[in-house]
Amino acid sequence: MFVYNFKINGSKVFKTFFVCIIVLVIIILGIVVFRVFNGARNANNSSCIPNDTVFSISAKNYTNVLKTVHDDIDSYVGVKINFTGYVYRVSDLTKTQFVLARDMLISSGSQCLVVGFLCEYKNAESLSDKVWVNVTGEITKGNYHGDMPILKITEIKEVSKPAEEYVYPPDETYIPTSGLL
Repeated sequence: MFVYNFKINGSKVFKTFFVCIIVLVIIILGIVVFRVFNGARNANNSSCIPNDTVFSISAKNYTNVLKTVHDDIDSYVGVKINFTGYVYRVSDLTKTQFVLARDMLISSGSQCLVVGFLCEYKNAESLSDKVWVNVTGEITKGNYHGDMPILKITEIKEVSKPAEEYVYPPDETYIPTSGLL
C-alpha cells in the first residue's frame, strides 16, 4: 500500500492562479480592442446599413427629411428613398431634371411654398408638369446653385394625388440619426 503525501505551497498556488487570471484578462481585452477597431473600420465602409434598404418618406416626415438631407448631404449619399410628389420644373433645369415637389403650408391662410428633391431621370422630358408620381432613387451629391442632394431615379410610376396633399414645415422634434432617415 502506497500513500502519497502532497504538500501544497499556498504562496506558489496563489501566484500561479493570479498569473493565469492576468493572462486571461489580457487575452479578453485584446479580443475586445480588436473587435472595436475592426467594427470602426467596417463602419467607414457603410456596411452597417444594408445597401438594398429603401426608406419611405411620408407627408408627415417629408420636410424634416428634406431639411436633414440638405443640412448634411455627405451622410446621406447612397441612401435609397421612396416618396410621392408632383413634377415641378423651373427654367434653369436640364432636360433630365425636375423637382419632385410638395406644397408646404406656411400659414393658416393657406399660403404654400413649393419644396422638394431635385431629381435626375433620363426620360424626364416624357413627364408632364404637375403629374403625381411615386419615385424610388438614390441620393447623390450634385451642384445646383451650390451643393445639393440630387435623387437619381431608379423607379418611377404615375399615381393619383394622395389624400395628404400638403406637407408642413420641419419641426424641432425631429432628431435624425446620421446616415439613416
